[in-house]
Order: sequence, then C-alpha cells, then structure tokens
Amino acid sequence: MNAPAQSLQTAAVSETVAERVARALQRHGVDTIFAQSLPSAVILAAEKIGIRQVAYRQENMGGAMADGYARCSGKVAVVAAQNGPAATLLVPPLAEALKASIPIVALVQEVERDQADRNAFQELDHLALFQGCAKWIRRVMVANRIDDYIDAAFTAAASGRPGPAVVLLPADLLREQAPAPAFARHANLGHWPLDRIQPEASIIEEAARAVAQARAPVILAGGGVHAGGGAAELAEVQELASLPVFTTNMGKGAVDEHHPLSAGVLGSLVGPRSLGRHSRALLNGADLVLLVGTRTNQNGTDNWRLIPPTAKIVHIDIDPGEVGRTYEAFRLVGSAAETLRALRKALEVQSRTIRQKARAGLEARIAAAWRAFEEDRYAVAHRGGAPIRPEYLMRELQSRLTPETTVVTDASYSSFWVTGQLRSLRAGMRFITPRGLAGLGWGLPLAIGAKVARPDHPVVAIVGDGGFAHSWAELETLVRSGISLTIIVLNNGILGFQKHAETVKFKGYTSACHFSAVDHTKIAEACGCPAVRVARADELGAALDRGFAGKEPLLIDMITDPAAFPPISLFEKLEDAA
Repeated sequence: MNAPAQSLQTAAVSETVAERVARALQRHGVDTIFAQSLPSAVILAAEKIGIRQVAYRQENMGGAMADGYARCSGKVAVVAAQNGPAATLLVPPLAEALKASIPIVALVQEVERDQADRNAFQELDHLALFQGCAKWIRRVMVANRIDDYIDAAFTAAASGRPGPAVVLLPADLLREQAPAPAFARHANLGHWPLDRIQPEASIIEEAARAVAQARAPVILAGGGVHAGGGAAELAEVQELASLPVFTTNMGKGAVDEHHPLSAGVLGSLVGPRSLGRHSRALLNGADLVLLVGTRTNQNGTDNWRLIPPTAKIVHIDIDPGEVGRTYEAFRLVGSAAETLRALRKALEVQSRTIRQKARAGLEARIAAAWRAFEEDRYAVAHRGGAPIRPEYLMRELQSRLTPETTVVTDASYSSFWVTGQLRSLRAGMRFITPRGLAGLGWGLPLAIGAKVARPDHPVVAIVGDGGFAHSWAELETLVRSGISLTIIVLNNGILGFQKHAETVKFKGYTSACHFSAVDHTKIAEACGCPAVRVARADELGAALDRGFAGKEPLLIDMITDPAAFPPISLFEKLEDAA
C-alpha cells in the first residue's frame, strides 16, 4: 500500500511548475488552449497530457477565439501569450470579455525573476497593462503557490460577474521543480457561472406579486440570460406568466422568436423597416419592466430612451452594481437561471388571471408587428440582381438555419443585420455578437472559438469587409486546424457605419470611409481556404448550400449594396434623405 503512495509523491515532486500548471488546467476541465506555443514550457506540458493547442496568428485574435469558446461551451476559456508586445495584443479581447462578462483565464509569460526591472528583452509592467481590462491579475513568484494562483484565477473568472483573469508567469519559475502539493486538489472550477445564487424568498415573492398584478408587464433580456441555462428558465417564465419578451443584441436567441409572445430585438433597432418600429409600442405602454441580465447600456436602450419613466423596474443581475445603475429598480441580485426559476415557482402560486386575460390581445399585437415588419422589408428582402441587399442574405440564411446553428457576427453593421433580421428558432439558440465594446475584427476569431467549442454544430460568421481586414490571417488558422465553418463577407467597399453616421451628423464623410476594391476570395485561396465570390442574388443560394454542407471551411465574398444600412434610430434622417 505504501509503494504506490510513495511513487505518486515522487512523481509530484518531479513535476516542473509548467507541468503543474498543465495538470491544474486539466483538473478544471480545460481541453483547449488558444496560444502560439508560448509560454512554451506550459504549452509543451499541456499538449503532452492531451490538451489541444489552437495556434492563432495574432494574440488579439486568440483572445477573441477564447471568448467565442467560452460563450458556446459554458466553460472558462484559456488563452496564453508571450510577454511584452504579445501581451499588449491581449488587451482588446480581454476588454471585450470584461464588458461582455465572459470568463477567460490568460496565462502570460514574464521575464525571468532575476532580470526584472533591468530592461530585459520585451519586459513590460503587465500588472499595469491589464489593470483596466481584467477582473483579477496576479504574478506568481514562488513554485509552491502555483496551484493556489491557478485556482484563484478560475474562481475570479467564473464567479460573480464573469470576466477575464490574468496569471503572470516568470519564465524561469516555469522551469523550476514544483514541490509536492500540501494537499490533494479535486475541485473543477472551470465552468460558469461558478456560484449559483438567488435572492431570498420574501424578495422573490414580492417581485412575483408585482409581475402578476401589473397591467402591462414586459421583459427585456440581455446577454446575461445565456449563462448557465438562463434561457430555458426565461422561456418558462414567458409562457407561465404570459409575458412579452424583448431582447438586446447580446440577448438575441434567449427566447424562441416564433413564440407568440416574443417581440424580437429592440435597442436601437427602431428605425424604418425594423420590427422595433412596430413592436416598440408594447414597451412604451409597459407599467412594469423586468430586466434580466442586461447592463442597460446605450445601445440596448436606444440612448436610454426606450424604458418608460413611469414603469416599475424589476432588475435581475448577478452584478449588484448593475442593478439600479441607470434606473431605480427592485433588486433581484442573483444568477439569471436560479433567480428566474425561483420567480417562476413564486408565480405559480400567484393569481395570473390578469395575465391570462391579456394574453390573446398581446399575441395579436406581436403577430401584427411581425407581419408589418415583413411587409416593410419585403421589397429589399426579395430584390434580385446586383448588388445584393443584406436583407436578401438574411432571408436566404433564415431558411437554412437549424436550432443548433451558431450565428456569429462582427461588430457594426453585420451584428445589426443578424440581430434585427433573423429569427431565433429556440430558446438558447446562439447568436454571438461582440457588443461589449463593439470593436471591429472579432467576427472570424469568435466563430473559430465557437466551432472549437461545439464542433458538431454548424457555425456561420457574417462580417463586414472593414472588420474582416483585421482578421484575414486567421483563415490560415482555421485551415491548418481543420476547423469547418462558413464565413460571409459583406463586401460593400466602405466603412458603412462610419460613412453613414458622419453623413447624418456632418452632412459629409471623411476620406477613410471608402476602400480600394478587394477580392477576398484570392486572400482565402492563398491561405488554402475554399472561396467563392457572389455578385448577384441568384448566385447566393448555391454558395450557402455549399457552405452549410459543412465538409470544409468556405468563404463567400458577397458584393453588397453600399447604400444599405440597418434600421437603427440614428439613421432615420438618412432614410428620409434617401
């Protein structure tokens, strides 16, 4: 009996710190690291025990891949980078993850400890660098604390409001022998939300009474509802209490948008030819608004104008600082799934007569809004010829989606086209948009991460040509890594949002708004990625069918009407001018 125990202890003593890091990652359920073979000691140790490295071409794209992976897998994602310039490129994706509440652990190599503060090669103050874009940052200085710090990083990333955590690892420490652990560790901290909490019963009961007795309550759900099964619970509350549900851009897919009480995405999508132009009246007339997992940010509330000032606000959020940030609210601080489940149980014992009597009228109003929306966009959604309208693409995509399809966008126009034009097919269907900071370039790497997380599910990425220029190089990554997804480039030759916003605000636009003509198929083919250019509407269906067949990656370079813009409120005047 003593011999095996002794051999285990010997094996533990003989591990390097890098090997101990890899073992800790494995214990937390990590099966993939987005890295570029740095820190080399950690990646070598991780690959040795079966953890896959997806090797990005640039660190900011690797961080976005980790983001997409976390959103689709329900697990804490891991990205790794070298010190100095590589570390600086992690700042943008970690900032997006911080704002969007996505858990990522970043492993960042540092210069050797005896070289610190001597201007060593690529030395940088990483503690200061990550201060504004991470929840938690620590430098590990001694080998016997490595398990403590790895566990603490996962705890920080996945608990409370999720977000990025950064572990700084000196290169010489990683080569050092790790002493035998003081105690055996078994905890898996790599899922999120890590802690499932809900308000006390009396508070839940009070909220349930308010919802049941309200004359015209509505729900506005944000991205937080996707965490930990929140979408399924939201669907139960929607049905039980006969509540109309709107979502923000990041909340897209939280409910089945074919449900008769689903009113689609609102936010700033209230301009001409939008669903929100017809459905917004439901929110305008609300006497109670149940906010779920939303930051009540500018885009999600159309410059904070959507929510009626006379409505009672009930706000569910894991972050107590977000509850009441913009609107005085009845506070339900807790994870979305658990709080919604408790609210549903409390509603079951409330009289729902008011809600049941109102249901038929609500369903009729919502159905009328969807019909009016379809009539408004019919001409552009069915327009053939060239150049192709994005609404036509969305119509063609809709007919090919399944509930398991993950739709990923870049920021700017592509996210608005998707959230405003497509309909979710089930509660919890994933539409991934980088709306935390809404930076350009994240569409392709987010899609790569999403596909790695769920390789058996189809993934389609819709990106603008402006944003895609930030991430061309990752076409080689998906080819080399055998990742099969469909990328559709909306090639209109302009920075659309910038041009149209400047036109509205200044009656002119800068010289940066127009690009030279780019044939993205040649870029893709140079990377070994199959590609097709589509210039006419009647060519699009066959290209989409080829992409959705899922045998290999495919880039579709779609020549898009540069005059097309999504129906956001800012462009109301632009529509009038047109």
